[in-house]
Amino acid sequence: MITDEFNLSGKTAIVTGCDTGLGQGMAVALAEAGADVVGVNIVEPTETIKKVEALGRRFVSIEANLMKQGDIPGIVEKAVEAFGKIDILVNNAGIIRREDAVDFSEADWDDVMNINIKSVFFLSQAVARQFIKQGHGGKIINIASMLSFQGGIRVPSYTASKSAVMGVTKLLANEWADQNINVNAIAPGYMATNNTAALRADEDRSKAILDRIPAARWGLPRDLAGPVVFLASEAASYVNGYTIAVDGGWLAR
Repeated sequence: MITDEFNLSGKTAIVTGCDTGLGQGMAVALAEAGADVVGVNIVEPTETIKKVEALGRRFVSIEANLMKQGDIPGIVEKAVEAFGKIDILVNNAGIIRREDAVDFSEADWDDVMNINIKSVFFLSQAVARQFIKQGHGGKIINIASMLSFQGGIRVPSYTASKSAVMGVTKLLANEWADQNINVNAIAPGYMATNNTAALRADEDRSKAILDRIPAARWGLPRDLAGPVVFLASEAASYVNGYTIAVDGGWLAR
């Protein structure tokens, strides 16, 4: 049955940045599909732990600062120690800094690039090595953005990093597909999360955004549940290097 291919029972998923918002929504969705979850955050994701465990799934919390590449080997080691293997990686952790390009600082550039693309590459590399060692492949899902496709305004490092996420997703898919490793990405549209709080609070800007979205609403974490479970499952075994836009039709306008 095709529905069996979406079942993630017995799988282990690492999800970065899952204490709130989209990361929490995806962690819960993977647990609903049967996966145990390793959450990587800078704080204890108390609410996410409760939601995952309420579904009868296990949750292991790892506190790590993804601005420091030295934390990455420990993430893989702790996940394997807890569950014996890794099957899925969701590179969700990310930050955004807003400032006019003419005034944008080097510190804001480096902070965003370190988390949004540097950690994505090196954590993917570390997990892929584990997949190859295990001998049965795995799934890597990167979180891109509408600004992987567009330029945006006042977010130069975010735009650069998310454009890079889409590019490196293709590169890794090319290199690792023959190892049975699927690398794909999800590009959320305008979502009601902490990152968009300032935009939603600006009446004129919020109206301009909503006027362009055919679905006529901000996206919700739940809107990523189906796409992330699909890309993490055997149903997506022949999907490689693709970025799925979950945007209410924004890019179609």
